[in-house]
Amino acid sequence: MIATPSYNYISPEEYLELEETSPIKYEYRQGQVYAMAGASNTHVVITLNIASMLRNHLRGSGCQAYVSDTKAHIETMDIYYYPDVIVSCDSRDKAFNNFLRYPCLIIEVLSPTTEAFDRGDKFADYRNLDSLQEYVLVSQNKINVDVFRRNSEGQWVLYSYGKEENLHLASVDFQCSINDVYEDVNFETPS
Repeated sequence: MIATPSYNYISPEEYLELEETSPIKYEYRQGQVYAMAGASNTHVVITLNIASMLRNHLRGSGCQAYVSDTKAHIETMDIYYYPDVIVSCDSRDKAFNNFLRYPCLIIEVLSPTTEAFDRGDKFADYRNLDSLQEYVLVSQNKINVDVFRRNSEGQWVLYSYGKEENLHLASVDFQCSINDVYEDVNFETPS
């Protein structure tokens, strides 16, 4: 989310109507809209790697993975966000055309301008989704994936994955090498 809100209150209905025709994507947070910034190539490659692996893994399971054009709707808070990858296994989500209300897994690829918000306020907002079991933050600057998993007591527990480890997403019973998440990503700066 970019830090340039519109200061005029917009209703959720007005926001959804605007989104249908706007060439720019906006996130919506309690009456304010925020223009989405473009992503780096590294961000896009990581997102595509994860989404492709999840799509193949979920095929035929009743669960569906979506990429950055599908919104997460936090109905109780009047919020719509665009996560990089979102997975729902809940049949109620099939009733919605461009957002999900009952995701079990949300993945954000961190950007320097969004990392603090993704780790802070956005995660606090996502925790209001009763269906959410895991929130995943993927660094695009180094090999590191943080998985926040809700335990049986409702507390969020951090599982951090680094080089040469296997990533485990319990919410969809998925495992892969962390190297597969970062396939075709070069961390060296171009000259």
